[in-house]
Amino acid sequence: GLGDVYKRQAMHFVNAFEILFWICIFLVFYTFIGYGLFLYFLVKIKEIFRKPLPRTEPKDWPEVTLFIAAYNEEAIVEAKMDNCLQLNYPPHQLKILWITDGSNDKTNEKLAQYPQVTVYHIPQRKGKTAALNRGIQFVKTPFVIYTDANTMLNKEAVREMVKEFSDSRVGCVAGEKRIAVDEKDQAAAGGEGFYWTYESKLKEWDSRLYSAVGAAGELFAIRTSLFEKMPEDTLLDDFILSMRIAQKGYKIAYCKSAYALEKGSADIQNEEKRKIRIAAGGLQSIKRLGNLLIPNPFHLGTLRFQYISHRVLRWSVTPVALFLLPFLNIALVVVYPKPIYIILLILQMLFYLAAFSGALLQQKKIKIKVLFIPYYFLFMNINVLKAFFSQHKYKGKGTWEKAQ
Repeated sequence: GLGDVYKRQAMHFVNAFEILFWICIFLVFYTFIGYGLFLYFLVKIKEIFRKPLPRTEPKDWPEVTLFIAAYNEEAIVEAKMDNCLQLNYPPHQLKILWITDGSNDKTNEKLAQYPQVTVYHIPQRKGKTAALNRGIQFVKTPFVIYTDANTMLNKEAVREMVKEFSDSRVGCVAGEKRIAVDEKDQAAAGGEGFYWTYESKLKEWDSRLYSAVGAAGELFAIRTSLFEKMPEDTLLDDFILSMRIAQKGYKIAYCKSAYALEKGSADIQNEEKRKIRIAAGGLQSIKRLGNLLIPNPFHLGTLRFQYISHRVLRWSVTPVALFLLPFLNIALVVVYPKPIYIILLILQMLFYLAAFSGALLQQKKIKIKVLFIPYYFLFMNINVLKAFFSQHKYKGKGTWEKAQ
């Protein structure tokens, strides 16, 4: 009868909810935990049959350019230059280049005190990507190392990165980013520090499997001949530049023995601005690296798998799935109260309660780091959703307000 028809339709509706719920569960688990576990397993299997070759020191250290694009960095110039001059690399082989486009503070005056430095400046501020495009013409060395003005490198960083280029298949070397976290830091720094610890491990495993998926602008190196100019409104210049090199068939090596140390954002408001811009840059990158979304197991198949698993899912569908889950879960508990759905709903509510507690505590400057992790996790994913509606703010623009 008519009642049976309604029951069947209702069951179809419930089944569709169940399928969507489990798809969302899979996406969230795979993106943030499962991929790491699977990657670790693949690396171990690979290295049973093929041990990684050790990187060798060159007989003669090649010339290298340390490239620093800076805008109004007078407060950090001395510290950065002290750090550069302490790097353990033959001084006559290390060129230090600053591109200071648009700087109108005392950055250039302070740099003029260092005879070891070459500075190229124009008064117009067009943004970091434009500075990279303009500055490459002044690089005459076979390798260029990019680093930010506000990051400090370990003494062996340049040597360790140059060693990676002993493999002719390596076109880019990604250094490790570390966040300096002390007891007075808030959730922005504490959460980011934990995130980058996990992210660094994923990058290492990616590199050991085939190639790291992009490089962080705090510290990375390329073969100068592989530089490819980018549109000036590129938000993630480091990621696009390194992935363009990977698209050419070169590998991005991950060098954890070369690291850049920097402070986390001053507060959660500054971190929010930064995360939204990065997420908007991620969405922009997905469009500009569109060819890597086309399935092709015979050409860069492993890189495609890594790129989609490590980056694309995080910047697109998984945050949507994450925030759909509690609503789907509640609906299933109401209409189909299986014990598994009740347990999963309780676990979700406990996770959100921990995140909410972390949010309250960081406002009161109370330090319980374990609660900052769920808070920062949700915070990052919320900002990905915000980025969907913020892309227009960056369209055609190469500059933005710096986060403190």
